[in-house]
Amino acid sequence: MSRAFFPVCLNLTGRTCVVIGASGDREAIEKEAALREAGATVRWVRDVANLRDEEVSDAFFVISTPQDAQLSARLRRLADERGFLLCCIDQPAYGFVSMAAIAKAGPVRIAISTAGLAPRVGKVLKLALQRVMDAKFERFVECLATQRARVRRRHPAPEESSVRRRAMIDAADGFEMEATVGYPRWFEDELRGMLPHAAEKP
Repeated sequence: MSRAFFPVCLNLTGRTCVVIGASGDREAIEKEAALREAGATVRWVRDVANLRDEEVSDAFFVISTPQDAQLSARLRRLADERGFLLCCIDQPAYGFVSMAAIAKAGPVRIAISTAGLAPRVGKVLKLALQRVMDAKFERFVECLATQRARVRRRHPAPEESSVRRRAMIDAADGFEMEATVGYPRWFEDELRGMLPHAAEKP
């Protein structure tokens, strides 16, 4: 098991980011769109076989989608030399960054990382959260933002910060979220095999 990754959010506005992957690569398409949404200046290298060092040398962040160990090792060497952030999809040993599964609604973003060890679990968690973060949730967040602006207008003074904080805590009072988890049968069977049987307990 690798260590858990340290979660951060990157401000990519105006930063040069490179996506490496074929034109029809779903991962590459998604990552290119997500980087542009974040305000990055994106360069997409589609001809992976003929990748030149110069195409990534000035990058702030590089995402490589082909699961090619030779390519990933080369990118890691370049990342160490040139100082760019690197993510090799489904090959966490080569990069510094593991892509989080993102659930989003309006300005809210919830990032889920499994340190690259269980991407399917991350996707299931993302989809479950996304179902909860529906149009009503998005509207609630918008209303909270309006409330926040209204409270700040009413209590603008620095010494009223505690009043503003209390007002926003009260505004969110009653917001709750519940979650349930289901596991595969093989795991439940394995877990039962690891635990003492009830009949053996004193």
